[in-house]
Amino acid sequence: MSKDGLNLAKWAIDKALKCGANQAAVAISNQRDIEVDFRDRKMEKLQESTQNSLALRIFVDKKYSRHSTCDMRKESLEKFIQDAVAMTRYLTPDEYRSLPDPKYYPQKTNIDLDINDKKYSAIETEDRVKIAAAIEQAALAQSDKIITASAGYSDTHYQVFRMHSNGFAGQTEGTAFSSYAQVTVNDPNGGRPSDWEGGDTRYYNELPPVEEIGKNAVQRALSRIGQKKIASGLYTMIVDNRVAARLLSMLTSAITGQALQQKSTYLDGMLNKPIAADKLTVIEDPFIKRGASSRIYDGEGLAARKRTIIEKGVLKEYLIDDYYGKKMGIAPNSGSLSNVVFEYGAESQTSMIKSVKKGIIVNSFIGGNSNTTTGDFSFGIIGQLVENGEIIMPVNEMNISGNGKEFWQKLTVMGNDPYPYSSVKIPTLLFEDVQFSGI
Repeated sequence: MSKDGLNLAKWAIDKALKCGANQAAVAISNQRDIEVDFRDRKMEKLQESTQNSLALRIFVDKKYSRHSTCDMRKESLEKFIQDAVAMTRYLTPDEYRSLPDPKYYPQKTNIDLDINDKKYSAIETEDRVKIAAAIEQAALAQSDKIITASAGYSDTHYQVFRMHSNGFAGQTEGTAFSSYAQVTVNDPNGGRPSDWEGGDTRYYNELPPVEEIGKNAVQRALSRIGQKKIASGLYTMIVDNRVAARLLSMLTSAITGQALQQKSTYLDGMLNKPIAADKLTVIEDPFIKRGASSRIYDGEGLAARKRTIIEKGVLKEYLIDDYYGKKMGIAPNSGSLSNVVFEYGAESQTSMIKSVKKGIIVNSFIGGNSNTTTGDFSFGIIGQLVENGEIIMPVNEMNISGNGKEFWQKLTVMGNDPYPYSSVKIPTLLFEDVQFSGI
């Protein structure tokens, strides 16, 4: 695709400029997806799809619009581009709409981040089917309490070529693999508790073992049998590393350029001030080899860089995209995150549990919301009650609530177990005196 993508992107930009655009940006992508699903010992899905697309951003006299098409024939694209420019002329001007200053583009775009499994083409359909079937079989062999089990495998290969009319050009090629099990079991007391296990990787041979996926999904589901509400109150809270990223989003959504410019964040004016306990250090590292979100540049073409977002509880950077950076007169640093890592502690989840006199392990978040303007939040949870270092019983239909200003000061332990199958490598977290609402 490299040569063809380059030629087509250049042609599309030239066409847009000839039609009257002041600036233009093109993203051409080609993606192949294959998915296999098994349920109740039958193959439920075997699907392959390939999609080519062209996304176009047009800037005409401070007016801006976005367009996309899957019709890649030049005769169709010519009219598509002409219409896109013509429609943009009818929009309201916005003085801040333009491509980024080229000084913010990366100097090199050909750095190898090892995100493309070159053995992808050697994977056969038979291999994919065997993985999904084996995961389901491993799950079903675990217990006679299983009501239903599903398992799946999917993989993706993609190429994306980006070009801007003011000098940026870059190409990304990558692969992604995923496998999972979802299990529902019978609870004699009523209910159908369920849970899952799985993994997402860049390389085929780094997927978790199929037996591990099936076994863990069943064990997690069985551990929920007998779950019920317990009394409301303040509890120590241990948050499992599989779901802890849900809490981090409370912070990241409140430090965007949009939230700052629109005065809709409780963290406005908090740069270089403490917003969490000193246990929390959050680092973005876009250059991790085989990282789930590794990149040389973001969706606007802004150069990626390793940066510390929160250092020992102190907010060090906001997430500023190009548009809101222009509005606020601030240099952009990317309004999105790639790979996120932390300063980890020394304790395992097991040792945390043993240290808790009365607490709740949160294994899942269900619904809820957080308000970036006020910092207030409320989330439904499913988990397990801990007393004197022992897991006593499963709990559900409970909520945690509070305000981010106080909540993140209650973080007392960062675990040593970052979750490996995500771009957010967050460990188990322990908070003291969290408000739970139940009975």
